[in-house]
Amino acid sequence: MLHRTIANVSHCAEAEIAAMRLALRHKEDLEHLGTIQDAITLQQGLSFGAVWTVYHVARRLGIEPALGTTRAGKLALWPVMARVIDQGSRLSAVRLAMAHAACDILGLGTCDEEALSENLAWLAEAQARVEERLCAQRTKPQPSNLFLYEVTRSSLEGTQNALAAFGYNRDGKKGKRQMVIGLLCDEDGHPVSIAVFPGNTQDPQTFAAQITQVKARFGVHALTFVGDRGMIKGQHIEDLVQHGCHYITAITKPQIEKLLRTGTFHMDLFDQELAEVLTAEGIRDVLRRNPVRAQEVRDTRHAKLATLQAHVAKQNQYLIDHPRAQAQGAVEKLVARAKPLRIADWVELTLEERTITLTVKTGAQQEAAKLDGCYRRSGLLLEI
Repeated sequence: MLHRTIANVSHCAEAEIAAMRLALRHKEDLEHLGTIQDAITLQQGLSFGAVWTVYHVARRLGIEPALGTTRAGKLALWPVMARVIDQGSRLSAVRLAMAHAACDILGLGTCDEEALSENLAWLAEAQARVEERLCAQRTKPQPSNLFLYEVTRSSLEGTQNALAAFGYNRDGKKGKRQMVIGLLCDEDGHPVSIAVFPGNTQDPQTFAAQITQVKARFGVHALTFVGDRGMIKGQHIEDLVQHGCHYITAITKPQIEKLLRTGTFHMDLFDQELAEVLTAEGIRDVLRRNPVRAQEVRDTRHAKLATLQAHVAKQNQYLIDHPRAQAQGAVEKLVARAKPLRIADWVELTLEERTITLTVKTGAQQEAAKLDGCYRRSGLLLEI
């Protein structure tokens, strides 16, 4: 049998070779080959990768087992996953499910905003069970005995909320009702429980409920609570001691000054790597000056002084440009400006021949700076 080479296609591009194969595949119907492209339609399918990845992370973290495999549990899981993929509301979570294969991966069937809203009632009823399951997964074989507690506030635009109330707003949002939220974490910083209180609840008032639930719900007996200096104090310390609990908290600047006056410890202890003082009441003071925080406070103090000096220069120039202006009134304005800057105790403003002079009282400034870096979470109390 004779073979004759008509052409060598090895040097052709891949697209050209694919076209030849297509033509050979339809060699009996070449006249219709040109209409094949019109019969093909391209359609974007549901996005799969992001949902699949976040879903398996949720399973590995134990979130899915804690919520359960019922439809209600899966509905509760989807908003959590949606917030990871793209920040938004419940409505945006529904829209996200339409563009992603969320319902297929989670086995939800359908998902709409009404279903997610109704699911909140189930989630509120199941909160304790979910928290206990999550805690049990992380604390095997034995429960944690060190818990971190913090409180925050969330302002509300509306008024139709059972917990909405006027209270101290740290964000300075005047005229806004708010809710108080208490977050309890274990020693590794993992959330253990969250509770919501009326907006007029003070931070320490949320603390007693957390002591009770940790012992009752999580089976913890040797318990140590960690909170900031505004959280654990006074009556709450007594409550902890009565419940046989330990505590760690930062001491305040007035507390440090009182201990310095009574001779409990001395300033040079703050400059050691770590100093420890045991008081007669059985309280252990751990002292350390935070050099980073100390420098931040000094920089802030210098910035405030520079701000006041700029205002002094501006007022002096104004008095020069306006000979009939009241110089004493300008001084009073500067004194009022120094008070919110919290530097009035170590600066002095004097007036001489319509010229205002700012003088730094060195001794008072040094006294104000002696505890820089010593009163923000560097002083700790531990009941032993």
